[in-house]
Amino acid sequence: MSKKNKYTPAKGNKIKNANWQFWLIIAAPVIYAIVFAYIPMGGILMAFKDYSPRRGILGSEWVGLKYFQQFLTSTSSITVIKNTLILGVYSLLVNFPLPILLAIGLNELRQVKYRKFIQMITYAPYFISTVVLVGMMMQMMDLRTGIINVILRAIGFDALNFFGDVKLFRHLYVWSGLWQTAGYSSIIFIAALSGVSPELQEAAIVDGATRIQRIIHVDIPAILPTVITMLIFNCASVVSIGFDKVYLMQNSLNSGVSEVISTFVYKVGVVNSNFGFSTAAGLFQSVVSFVLLVTVNKICKKVTETSLW
Repeated sequence: MSKKNKYTPAKGNKIKNANWQFWLIIAAPVIYAIVFAYIPMGGILMAFKDYSPRRGILGSEWVGLKYFQQFLTSTSSITVIKNTLILGVYSLLVNFPLPILLAIGLNELRQVKYRKFIQMITYAPYFISTVVLVGMMMQMMDLRTGIINVILRAIGFDALNFFGDVKLFRHLYVWSGLWQTAGYSSIIFIAALSGVSPELQEAAIVDGATRIQRIIHVDIPAILPTVITMLIFNCASVVSIGFDKVYLMQNSLNSGVSEVISTFVYKVGVVNSNFGFSTAAGLFQSVVSFVLLVTVNKICKKVTETSLW
């Protein structure tokens, strides 16, 4: 037998050399997650301390649950929590079921040309930035020059101060959000509907089922696991109202209903430099979201046998 070539790399070295590309690819996202997601979690300690930038997080005085008690008992905080819940539940009731109906409608539309046109029209607003969207709303709803008020005056109605009326703020926020995200949110349901067995559809047609009956008894049961999964995620985000859009739409006239936890944390923490109190408010929001996620997941698993884990 010939001697083994001394330059032949060992088996372990082959495996190691073959995997370095894999580790290189995942290195960037792993480092990003560690630096921007996990390391900042140490800042949670500020919720339990009278934080001072001069003394740092570890050197600041420990105050325990003081800021949580203040947040849950003060009148302004109760109003903020109430506004957040109302806006979150309203958004859930509108922005969750309607994209499903849009997906079903597009799936039933047999004219490919019209279906693609509707998809383009409904998807396009998602790529408009929040700043541009709110700017468009302000221009269109301006009290004097906005096209909507111009039309209202032309047909004999009084002009409406859309951004100054506290009764209209929530409607503007939720329905503009639906216009912007409905098309994009329906993509996952359209993908689920594409996996419905054609044999089931054909069997339902042979049995004499109408289009509505096929939707109820074939399409909806087929996409139900996807619907339940998305429902769990949406319920968990009820209290996680985004900062940017609310803040841009907010003014002194509608602040009574537009002040939510995210804007409250910004004003208390960044503007007023009360870092401990604002961190406690933000941590409360995260804990409530986590509790909602676990609770809704458990209920869905018990009722439908579909869950995240």
